[in-house]
Amino acid sequence: MILFRYLASEVLKSVFAVTLTLLVIIMSGRFVKYLAQVASGDFAPDVLFLIMLYRLPGFLEVVLPLGLFISILLSYGRLYVDSEMTVMSACGLSRRRLLLYTQIPALFVAAIVAYISMVVSPAGIQAYVAELAESRAEIGVKAAVEGRFRIDKSSGRVTYIERIDRDDQSMSGVFMAQAEMAEGDERSFVSVVAADSGRFQVDEETGARHLVLDNGVRYVGEPGQADYQFTSFERLSQLMREPEVKTYRQELDGKSTAELWGSDRLEDIAAVQWRISLSVLVPIAALIAVSLSKTDHRRGRYGKMFPAFMLYMVYLVALNAVRDAIAKGDWPVFPGMWVIHGVFLLLGLVLLYRDSAYRHWWLGWRRKSA
Repeated sequence: MILFRYLASEVLKSVFAVTLTLLVIIMSGRFVKYLAQVASGDFAPDVLFLIMLYRLPGFLEVVLPLGLFISILLSYGRLYVDSEMTVMSACGLSRRRLLLYTQIPALFVAAIVAYISMVVSPAGIQAYVAELAESRAEIGVKAAVEGRFRIDKSSGRVTYIERIDRDDQSMSGVFMAQAEMAEGDERSFVSVVAADSGRFQVDEETGARHLVLDNGVRYVGEPGQADYQFTSFERLSQLMREPEVKTYRQELDGKSTAELWGSDRLEDIAAVQWRISLSVLVPIAALIAVSLSKTDHRRGRYGKMFPAFMLYMVYLVALNAVRDAIAKGDWPVFPGMWVIHGVFLLLGLVLLYRDSAYRHWWLGWRRKSA
């Protein structure tokens, strides 16, 4: 029990440090991306940290198994380099018992990953999509940027606002330009609107958003032609189309596990297998890490880090590729992703017992030769 507590303590402390480091790196990159979206007016800045919080479980379910994998390599690599593992082996710690001691904290991490992937992460994605949709639906003046041209990627609309009064949620010096297609005609027209002031209004009955412009002009015509239509208005109300914020993968990952479990759709079955696979991956990755952690003074504790990391990435990429193949019908639902787990489980066992198997075969061959 003393050895188990020592090994588990070394692994779990490293898991916490490595996972936290990886999370900071990933979240920093995503934070920069979200900041760029806030600067371009895609959503309001006051929901930025809330969106980051909702996305955290989705990152953690992938980072935590990798953190355990790297932690075992680092912890056991240090024990081998400092000859502590040699002393433990002399005291009766076999490779099989070392694997057993390692699998106990690995199963604990696997249980956490299973709960995150099956319960917390889908709820987080649902909340993320809902918050983003609400923010974009109510974006109005909150996310508008004055003195800068903004292009709406979904509609192609170009908007420029000279000044913004955020106290009364109004705008002045509004310019908008958008390409439009005439009904029953292949020709494209350009609509240009300039107004002295503007504001957003929400219909209390329907909840639809309208952009209301006051005291302006509207030009509509075909580029290169001189027959533009000119309209002067005191008030112009334009219905704002609600943006679609969910992607195909987010729609699947946002469904509850119970909802996916009873579905016959290939996409839902692939999503369920992916969620289960994230927790199954943990003990198999721990087995591979134990197999590759053995090192010596000459190679150092980092000697096998790169090949081990590449092997882990092949494992994860293979699972993701099989998920897409199942969803498209190019891979059978059964055995599905379990083939990949079986291959890497066998590989881990081969790596773990290759030295003893080779030694057993060599001694047997020498006896026969003698």
